[in-house]
Amino acid sequence: MAEVTTIARPYAEAVFALADSGGTLDQWSTALSRLAAVVNAPEISQLLGNPHVTDTQMADLITSASGDIPVQARQFLQILVSNKRLSVLPEVASMYERLKTAREGAVDADIASAFPLDGSELAALVSDLERRFQRKVRPHVRVDPELIGGARISVGDQVIDGSVRGKLAAMRIGLAS
Repeated sequence: MAEVTTIARPYAEAVFALADSGGTLDQWSTALSRLAAVVNAPEISQLLGNPHVTDTQMADLITSASGDIPVQARQFLQILVSNKRLSVLPEVASMYERLKTAREGAVDADIASAFPLDGSELAALVSDLERRFQRKVRPHVRVDPELIGGARISVGDQVIDGSVRGKLAAMRIGLAS
């Protein structure tokens, strides 16, 4: 995995610098997301490295499947294809999003809740997290019934476990010692 990260980092940083200087952070975010989704599709991933598919054919196939993307994104795709680096595109997109989030002064919060959160509950939770982390919080919510109750929140390398399952595990450890 480190090799993919090492290869993807300069591409992500270059695209981010280009997007940041041109004021097109959101457009690049959309384009990279679309391109990464197409490259991750099983039909396309089977074609990666196939000697019967030319670079031009591969770039055209991905571009047409990605929908309307900017000309610079098409040129970037062509660079990845010609350098045989297409497989790192999903990691480039992921790194780009992290750079964009850092630029915006925001953090991503992965929120796993035992039950679906309604709008007001999510807004209150996000408000509390923004106060705690002193940054804008972008929530990514999913339902995990195995938590039994409560929620488990991950922000960067910090984890806030307010789930019933987490509390039971802590009690088990406390009783065992």
